[in-house]
Formats: sequence, structure tokens, C-alpha cells
Amino acid sequence: MSDDDIAQEIVRQLSRRAAESSICPSEVARALQSDEAAWRALMSQVRDVSAAMRAGGRLRIMRGGLDVPDDMLHRGAIRLARGADFET
Repeated sequence: MSDDDIAQEIVRQLSRRAAESSICPSEVARALQSDEAAWRALMSQVRDVSAAMRAGGRLRIMRGGLDVPDDMLHRGAIRLARGADFET
């Protein structure tokens, strides 16, 4: 799976929701891979692509409504939301 495919799916899902809504990275992985083992294997890449999108201002990555620091991106539950420079 390419990083572009993942980024496009993140944008697609966030664009279909209210501007203040968020999504779980697993929703992105599941939309791209239907097999459980395959979507679980994709989760790390989804988080990495999310981090790159956040660096560009397109996403916020949160836990409990607070921004998650880079060193915590691969631990625990996170939510993805539109950043200041989010574009559909």
C-alpha cells in the first residue's frame, strides 16, 4: 500500500464527516484492507503517514482531545482530525 493511498483515504474519511469530527486510524486501515491480519499490519504505516500529514499542518493527532507528541504516536489509542491546513 502506498503512502499516497493512505493519505487519500484519511482525507476522504475526514471530508465525509463534520469539520470537528475525528476518525480512528483503524478505520483507515480497514477501508484499505478487509482481511484482519492485513489491516492490522497496515496500522503502523497509517500512523506514519498521519505523522507526515500532521507535520504539514493537514492533521491533528489526538488522545483525549489533546495533541499526541511524536514519541507517543505508536503507543495507545489515537484519533485523527482535520488540521489547520486540511484540504479536501
